[in-house]
Amino acid sequence: MNRTDRLLAVVLELQGQSWTTAAALARQFGISERTVYRDVVALTEAGVPVVSVPGRGYTLMPGYFLPPLHLSVSEAVMLSLGADAVRAAFDPEYAAAAESALKKLTAALPHERRAEVTGLRERLRVVPPDEGTDVAAVRVLRGAVLAERSVTFTYHKPGGDPDVRRVFPLSLVYLHGAWLLGAFDPARGDRRTFRLSRIERLIVEATTFERDPAWRTGPEPAGQGRTVTVHLRFPPGSERALRERPSFFQQDMKTTPDGVSVTLRVRDGRDVLAWVLSWGGAVRVLEPEGLREAVRTEARAMLAGS
Repeated sequence: MNRTDRLLAVVLELQGQSWTTAAALARQFGISERTVYRDVVALTEAGVPVVSVPGRGYTLMPGYFLPPLHLSVSEAVMLSLGADAVRAAFDPEYAAAAESALKKLTAALPHERRAEVTGLRERLRVVPPDEGTDVAAVRVLRGAVLAERSVTFTYHKPGGDPDVRRVFPLSLVYLHGAWLLGAFDPARGDRRTFRLSRIERLIVEATTFERDPAWRTGPEPAGQGRTVTVHLRFPPGSERALRERPSFFQQDMKTTPDGVSVTLRVRDGRDVLAWVLSWGGAVRVLEPEGLREAVRTEARAMLAGS
């Protein structure tokens, strides 16, 4: 942290607390108390009204706010919840940045608004699902996306053999509790989406690529490349359970006299085999025949192993 950034951080720290000491500031910023004294002098000379009282420490003159933020309580709460979500989902570097931003936001609010926002944050929480996120992979791929460097990895597609892929990483998306990598696959000449939990032996290459403006940076458009339609039927009254455990590939759900009809769009029936099997006898596969046969094969294998 350079001195300019540290001076701003000191102001925000003073603004966020009633009183603090030189020793506490020195510990927080990893500097000596002598440096703290010099920083306080510099802030005072710059017009920041730092109040110093022997035996109590430092504070800011009441009514001084930097920077001036004109946020409603709802706006401040939403920014706070967003920072909480980032802290929970991202790697340590971005989690620390979110924590720092949240601290600055809270400190910059007037006292009465700060108390209201803090109270609401204690009642409203965003808790991303914990699916064993590979924090190291998120950090590595984030760097590759920003540096526009190609990556190679082994990808484990459900029901298929591991495949070595070389792609141009374009974006990282956190969707339905899982991290997805949006990338351009030069060997296939098209966009592809990869689930981080299925990636192993990730390597960032020295080779850079030039981002084509035609490449979308978000996730693939829904249904792109998914040419296989899966029709399933569930017993009457299954709507609530299906809403609680939807498939990533789900396109439609309709209630019929015979039960609940669910339509999925996939590249291969094996993409949803595990999800279908998780419903046991509560689901009937209407089509495609390949998925019906895969379910029968798995059922026979389970019986043989029991």
